[in-house]
Amino acid sequence: MASYFSGIADSLTTLGARAQRLRLSRNLTQQELAENAGVGIKALRRFESTGHGTLETAVRVAVALGVQDAFGLLFEVPRFNSLAEAEAQSAIVTRRRARKRS
Repeated sequence: MASYFSGIADSLTTLGARAQRLRLSRNLTQQELAENAGVGIKALRRFESTGHGTLETAVRVAVALGVQDAFGLLFEVPRFNSLAEAEAQSAIVTRRRARKRS
């Protein structure tokens, strides 16, 4: 169980670090990003350093950095429920031929 929680902590820390790198690549200060995102400077600092904060903070920061589309993949429903379904679907491939030349 401890490794499960350490995995979560690592994921959160990575998320905050990625947000910080993106902010720096856009040449924004923490103050500028906090203002653009509509979050407090302390909330942003904590998010960047630990990954902790509210989901709203994460979404606001993502929107301010222009990467909100990534949230669309977060809880995406898988196309297949099993490997067997995926294999069955790939077996149903429509054969295509090139056009006949005149």
